Amino acid sequence: MAKDRQLQSSLDIPKTSADKLAIFIANMFGSMIFLLICILLFTLWICWNTGLIPGLQPLDPFPFPALEMAVSIFAVILSVSVLINQNRQGRIEKIRQQVEFEVNVRAESEITKILRMLHEIHQKLGLNSAEDKELEKMKEQTDLHKIRERVDEKQNDPGRSEPRRT
Repeated sequence: MAKDRQLQSSLDIPKTSADKLAIFIANMFGSMIFLLICILLFTLWICWNTGLIPGLQPLDPFPFPALEMAVSIFAVILSVSVLINQNRQGRIEKIRQQVEFEVNVRAESEITKILRMLHEIHQKLGLNSAEDKELEKMKEQTDLHKIRERVDEKQNDPGRSEPRRT
């Protein structure tokens, strides 16, 4: 459990003031309550400025240019804050992928070593069975360069569904 918290904290990248503001805006304005408040305010604004509310003089008669300008400015601010938040999430995801890759490479190396040791124990106990080609292949060290080449080939040729076997 403590290791999970250590890993989680190592994945948390520092938040700048702009990140904190973007997160706040996205969390605050990305809620159903905010949507309902906006619908209510727009409805009141339209009713007020079309003369449907008695005793209130219209400030922004149809086609509501002040409302249109306010909504446009708000849309720009909201969309930029969402983009900032998405960029931050992308950075976090990239770090997570790197950590996951490094853990997988280490696990692969450890499993290969365990297979070798187990095979040696098997041989020392005199339990020599028929030669297992699959085991011999599994005991080989994983070649990260070959894997990288295959990934690059796949990315450069997205039409091919099967990776080339080496």
